[in-house]
Amino acid sequence: MNNDYIGETAGKIWQVLEKGESTPRKLATATKSKSDRVYMALGWLAREGKVNFNPTKSSFKVSINK
Repeated sequence: MNNDYIGETAGKIWQVLEKGESTPRKLATATKSKSDRVYMALGWLAREGKVNFNPTKSSFKVSINK
């Protein structure tokens, strides 16, 4: 796996998040990506300070950092 694929997945996640917050599971479904790639892409976006993580009872939701 290379960084290009992770960056591509991050871009797809960004497009989904522009419509509103989401869970990692829903992001995987919406982007048609495996969960491990979604988590790597979320790490990429988090490192750049572009997303927020909001804890829920059983997981967390992700939103764009405005």
